[in-house]
Amino acid sequence: MSDRPGKFDVFFYEAFAEETLSLRRLLSPDVRAGFTPLTVQECLFSVPPSPFISIRTQSVIPPGWAGLLQGILTRSTGYDHVNRFRVETGSDIPAGYLPRYCSRAVAEQALLLWMALLRKLGQQMRRFERFERDGLTGGECLGRTLLVAGVGNIGSEICRLGRALGMEVMGVDILRKHRNVRYVGIEEGLARADVIVCAMNLTPENRGYFSYELLKRARRGAVFVNIARGELSPHRDLLRLLDEGYLSGAALDVFENESGLAVSLRSGVPVDDEDVRACLELLKRENVILTPHNAFNTAEALERKAGQSVEQVERFLTDKTFLWQVPSPGASG
Repeated sequence: MSDRPGKFDVFFYEAFAEETLSLRRLLSPDVRAGFTPLTVQECLFSVPPSPFISIRTQSVIPPGWAGLLQGILTRSTGYDHVNRFRVETGSDIPAGYLPRYCSRAVAEQALLLWMALLRKLGQQMRRFERFERDGLTGGECLGRTLLVAGVGNIGSEICRLGRALGMEVMGVDILRKHRNVRYVGIEEGLARADVIVCAMNLTPENRGYFSYELLKRARRGAVFVNIARGELSPHRDLLRLLDEGYLSGAALDVFENESGLAVSLRSGVPVDDEDVRACLELLKRENVILTPHNAFNTAEALERKAGQSVEQVERFLTDKTFLWQVPSPGASG
């Protein structure tokens, strides 16, 4: 356990191997930087190793650190976890994020997942040992209808990919800022969609948005993909929708109680949590694909991410501000 705040100029949590290499290469040698692949809660530090920390989405910052931190950089496009900490502690700690580094990467992961569901890729792989094709007839994208809920930087890129595949594309968003997107209400979109992609930002108001009650109104047999935040699509509701045939498949790159799930899977220590248990039940289904919050992780996005992280770090160390600042709690984003 550390009891030496300020040992580093900046300390990076949740930095996997490739990211650490890129950050080390781009950071000035004058910057004292520490790195760990672990979350804040896995490290068990009694005090922060630096007054300036960088996290991703799975770290839970102890409330007692609020008076010890001068800045937080989340290396993610979402920032609900940072604002939750600021609200819970009543602090106004400067915070930065990376709004644009992975839009293409995440959009392509969404495409990968819905095509895998349409073509029953998981079942195909399992049947190879017997070289059977019965029950494996899938579907093509051409002519099918794609509904994208949340048409921001990532959602608009998903719409572009859908159109390139010859799909009919519809978008749902409070802000209708993209002229080339056909916007509809959620009810109309669900009734027509073959593929539903959640790309929404998480806010206190939309938590649990894709509930059983909402998704059971979707076109029967649709597939559902969530690359945004797990709290938007409750695991237990998805299980019920799959069991009752409202959805023919689901793919998730994000999860409810993701910090608890990730720590449990890495450590092998079970977590007594209903959301985690429901996720593990989803894992058993042939028509479900789960990936470890990895949609952002391409070589191209990693380079953009490292470069933008370094820009943020250098700006903060120079004048205690960020190029891309997390909006105040309560603002949408």
